[in-house]
Amino acid sequence: MIMIEEIERVLIDEKTISDTVGVLAERINNDYKNKSVVLTAILKGGAVFASDLMRRLQIDVTLEFMQVSSYGSGCVSQGDIKIIKDTETDLRGRDVIIAEDIIDSGNTLKEIVALMEKRGARVEVCTLLSKPARRLSDVRVKYTGIEIPDEFVVGYGMDYDERFRTLPYIGVLKREIYSRN
Repeated sequence: MIMIEEIERVLIDEKTISDTVGVLAERINNDYKNKSVVLTAILKGGAVFASDLMRRLQIDVTLEFMQVSSYGSGCVSQGDIKIIKDTETDLRGRDVIIAEDIIDSGNTLKEIVALMEKRGARVEVCTLLSKPARRLSDVRVKYTGIEIPDEFVVGYGMDYDERFRTLPYIGVLKREIYSRN
């Protein structure tokens, strides 16, 4: 296992991630049998999760990407989103599953869901990680992988200052790394 000195400990290992993605895919396969789904990855963090999830889906799937910004300097949500990259597919009347790496406050995701529903999509959310201790917005999540404690996690697509995305596990970042700023 690759250990980086900035990582305090491994929170979720590769096998647990893989098993969790498999369980989520199985649930989606059962729920959407004989249906077409637009899997929408929220960039950048959700790309790894969405890729692994998509490979395990055995239904008709098209892939979309959306990138939004809700953070100013540091890690504080500003409460409104700025769309950096929007979906290219007309979502009207379509079943959309948003693939999110982690739900923290829920503020950004709540706005993305509302936007897609306003566009006429039937939207469900699939998240690998949920951090309920930080939740500020009530977000309906149909598929939740693992609930985690209120810790700063990186790896498996999640980053701190664009670093650590390539770690194959999810680790807890040492406090002194993100509290310097």
